[in-house]
Amino acid sequence: MQSSVESFITVLESYRGRDKVIRTLCYGSQLVGGVLSGKSPQSSLGKSLLLFSAQLSHCRTTLRLFDDLSMLAYSSGYGLGGSEEDALVRWMSVLSNVADQLYYPCEHIAWAADAELIKTKSDRWWVLSTGLWGASLVLSILRSIRSILILKRKAQKCHRSGSAESREEVFSQKAALKRQIRAELFSILSSSADLCNAVHWMPPGFLWAGRFPPWLVGLMGTTSSLIGLLQTSSADQGAS
Repeated sequence: MQSSVESFITVLESYRGRDKVIRTLCYGSQLVGGVLSGKSPQSSLGKSLLLFSAQLSHCRTTLRLFDDLSMLAYSSGYGLGGSEEDALVRWMSVLSNVADQLYYPCEHIAWAADAELIKTKSDRWWVLSTGLWGASLVLSILRSIRSILILKRKAQKCHRSGSAESREEVFSQKAALKRQIRAELFSILSSSADLCNAVHWMPPGFLWAGRFPPWLVGLMGTTSSLIGLLQTSSADQGAS
């Protein structure tokens, strides 16, 4: 119990970890609030949870005003992905980084317009930022699918090349590959859930834009957020 509390505190002490917790609370509140409001439109608890979710969303948007430089540092460090073995994975990652980098200034302009700091309509900037987010998610899904195919080929090759003397080493390699494949599958599930919401927030008429009830938006976001927390926890355990 104590170790779990300490792990949670460690997550909260980092900016990314705290953002994941806020994100989970945001979508979780929207999920529960949406369900309660759907059952009883007059539910005060449902309305309060939806308002709480909206405030947490605004909080995250404001905090992202300071994410441009960290994203730029990451993109610069990755560069053209020279360390990647596969060309498709490399270029999908580069394009995803470009979409993510452009996302932030578009969202900042939309935020500033809503706050009446600048004189422009925010709608088109919200649409553009959401479109960039969606493009990044699609690229992330495709990259994970490609990575899974590569990892499966490596696992098959590892199985065929295994000998009695290296059985333990082969088993260790296969276990590591399985963990990587599982991580990519979780990444696909997370990105797919976010992509569903990204499409929902696009202008009406685009696929299922605007058709999700609040609880479904909350469900998709909560699913993605919990996977993110799980991946963070797994990474911390692996590092320790």
